[in-house]
Amino acid sequence: MSYNNTNKTITTDRLLLRMFTSSDAAAVAKLCNSINIYQSTLYLPYPYTIDDALSWIDRHEANFAARLMYEFAVTDKLSGELYGAIALSCSEKSNNGELAYWIGEEFWGRGYATEAAEAMVKFAFEDRLYHKVFARYFSSNTASGKVMEKIGMSKEGVLREHIRKDGRYEDLVHYGIIHP
Repeated sequence: MSYNNTNKTITTDRLLLRMFTSSDAAAVAKLCNSINIYQSTLYLPYPYTIDDALSWIDRHEANFAARLMYEFAVTDKLSGELYGAIALSCSEKSNNGELAYWIGEEFWGRGYATEAAEAMVKFAFEDRLYHKVFARYFSSNTASGKVMEKIGMSKEGVLREHIRKDGRYEDLVHYGIIHP
């Protein structure tokens, strides 16, 4: 993992994590307009429109500057193709942050979420000097839990029927990792 502060980019073996631009809105809308992504995420609306994408992207630069949230496009290092998004919140008071991500359905199963998540944890510990990074997922989304385990996070607990989404209750599984 290599972080470039000037360009606000993180480079891995296969990926370039970079700031979103308004020109990404159509691709974001296409990837996020998926019932499967909607059902496995806390905050994404469905259907997902270009206006949703533009509104979301519009907040990134200010969030980054204010050290509230670091939101990156997950892209192919060579072609620039957009695969998804990854974000890390910042709680300066607690010196920790929450990791969140989504990958477009057509790119599932290729390890992009794991590679991006591992890079973001390193960014959190090595560049932002966090003490802890945590993440959570719906118990119905076991693939997300596997990503968390692969990057060294440990299961910290389950909040039973904690989220109500579309008339059904979801368990929220919490994972975390402390700076080594």
